[in-house]
Amino acid sequence: MDTFNNMRMFMRVIETGSFTAAARDIGATVAHASRAVSDLESRLGTRLLDRTTRRISPTEAGQRYLQQCEHILASVDEAESEAEDGAPHPSGRLKIHSVTSFGQHCVVPVISRYRERFPDVQIDLTLGQRMPDLIEEGYDVSIVQGTELGDCGLLSQRVGSAHSILCASREYVERRGLLTSLNQLSQHACLELRSPLAAHGEWLFDGPDGEESAVPGRIVFSVNLADAMAVALCRGMGVGILPIADALPHLRTGKLVHLLPAYSTQQVQYFAIYPPRHSFNIKLKTWIQFLREQLPNLPVAQGSLA
Repeated sequence: MDTFNNMRMFMRVIETGSFTAAARDIGATVAHASRAVSDLESRLGTRLLDRTTRRISPTEAGQRYLQQCEHILASVDEAESEAEDGAPHPSGRLKIHSVTSFGQHCVVPVISRYRERFPDVQIDLTLGQRMPDLIEEGYDVSIVQGTELGDCGLLSQRVGSAHSILCASREYVERRGLLTSLNQLSQHACLELRSPLAAHGEWLFDGPDGEESAVPGRIVFSVNLADAMAVALCRGMGVGILPIADALPHLRTGKLVHLLPAYSTQQVQYFAIYPPRHSFNIKLKTWIQFLREQLPNLPVAQGSLA
């Protein structure tokens, strides 16, 4: 029994919705297509397909097996291609999850450049703050952030780091003046992003002389989402600390000004985490390597009053 060929037939049956169409696409008989799936079911000891007179659909076990087949056969095809000429030729679908703001403003541009190098890979990106169950939901990799990554039963690689910066709107700076030292923070209306990384009562910064603290002025607005914080800052409500991924698009348009650029705060690391069974997937290996090349540290596009 050729398990790989049977797996390909099983996948084609699901894709086309019938044994007849699958057999025609592969150039086999309907009996051969039916026998290939039956052999798999006998070998696995479970039913993979629900067969009715109107439709064919995967069972719950069949859906899980389909995901495994996709990864296994993609790895086989890529290994054979790489063995032929020594260069990686990833192809097929790569399903990625990323935290929202970082994914939107930083991961998407990297995906664009990755596909320029590897055009046969189709990217399925999901953005969200909730960490998915990678195995149950069929993800190849998730890009997550944190000060450190605990033991989550998955493999991980650090792909980059980022920090938060002090900023305000151009209009606010023109109205209240540009900050020249941390001590001047106490004279300004301040906005606070509530997060586990934020210190209470004082703001901590990494500066030219190491760690420094500053007492903010009156907190006139606090919020738990960075997107909402960016809106408030752009509206000129005051001075605040914003993650660089959320600040970048507004710095580039000139809506926000980067204050005291020698200081940063709330350093976080970004990790690619993935199931152990994906560790030999050439799509995943080339994607993680590409991320590490492109995201060693996020650049800061500084706002200017010129």
